[in-house]
Amino acid sequence: MPMRLKKLIGTVLLVALVVVYAVVATIVAVAQLSQSGPLAHLIFFALSGLLWILPAMGIIKWLILEPRPKN
Repeated sequence: MPMRLKKLIGTVLLVALVVVYAVVATIVAVAQLSQSGPLAHLIFFALSGLLWILPAMGIIKWLILEPRPKN
């Protein structure tokens, strides 16, 4: 796969990941944290703010892999 195409796909995947993750985290927060106190909000948003990094690291790792040499 050409590197330019790979970077385009990776960029689109990262943007889609952030958008979908933000929407899902917001829906969960509204549904589950409406009656919770500020400490629960702090813990949820701290964890959900860091959790998206794991799938993003996988996408970035895939992006920086060198293409296989052709034999």
